[in-house]
Amino acid sequence: MSELPESDSRSELEREPLLRPADVRLAAMDLLARREHSRRELRQKLLKRFNKLEMEALPELVDAQLDCLSEENLQSDVRYAQSLFRQRVQRGQGPLRIRQEMRQKGISDAEILAVMEEADCDWYILASEVLERKFGALPPEDMKAKAKRVRFMQYRGFQSEHFSDLLD
Repeated sequence: MSELPESDSRSELEREPLLRPADVRLAAMDLLARREHSRRELRQKLLKRFNKLEMEALPELVDAQLDCLSEENLQSDVRYAQSLFRQRVQRGQGPLRIRQEMRQKGISDAEILAVMEEADCDWYILASEVLERKFGALPPEDMKAKAKRVRFMQYRGFQSEHFSDLLD
């Protein structure tokens, strides 16, 4: 009976999993078909999805496909930021919280500034609506109630100038 050599009995193709650029592109487009993603978010998801293949060239392959998608305008950080901005305003979140979340998602400060200026949101009106929805139209009865409202509005990401006159 002949023995197999001490090296692995699998062929070269079985040992080295092949990942084609088209596979990465398809996975990225599947994610983008569901909703907009920032480049950083999409990169993380793709690396996680294909991580089991343990390829050294995986990050470069993913980055190359993301570059192609960006050039074709299938992935856009600006479009993602606009979408995220609209969603967060509808939830009643203020500019500080929205800006912080956009930074966490990998949106550049220049893109954040452009999106926020373009949107032309009236933060005073939004703060008034959020405060009234949560606490009603009556002013706070004491300092404890006022402090509770201030904390709530700060948590929502509003600056004190947006809501301080509403608490008096």
